[in-house]
Amino acid sequence: MLVILKKIERVMIQALIVMMAIVLGLATIDLGWLIIKDIMSPPYVILSVVELLDIFGLFMLVLIGIELLETIMKTYLAQDQPHCEVVLSVAIIAIARKVIILDMKEIDKVSLIGIASIVLALTTGYFLMKRSRSYDRKE
Repeated sequence: MLVILKKIERVMIQALIVMMAIVLGLATIDLGWLIIKDIMSPPYVILSVVELLDIFGLFMLVLIGIELLETIMKTYLAQDQPHCEVVLSVAIIAIARKVIILDMKEIDKVSLIGIASIVLALTTGYFLMKRSRSYDRKE
């Protein structure tokens, strides 16, 4: 029974990899189209702050997707890497995207403190996890 479940899980993971690759391809095409459209609209070659934030946001979204694809392939197919490390690194990238596209004029102080707390918690957790793994290797 466990063998059958493992085979089903493997097929589902492979299907997720294919679907994620399709979505990433479409998102990359969309990013390219957005850049071309923004450059070709007047004033030519000059991008506004809003356009730059849109491009950076989509760029970071594609990077997060690539990281998720790599996570699925490394973690779930190879089974030799701890899941928590990969999940933390993807979460750090996702929150970094949020910080990059953040409009400082529109955000309230409480939300800013919340985002700062999340960044601090994720980086502390990642540091402690890496430190414990290096400590385990020394023994």
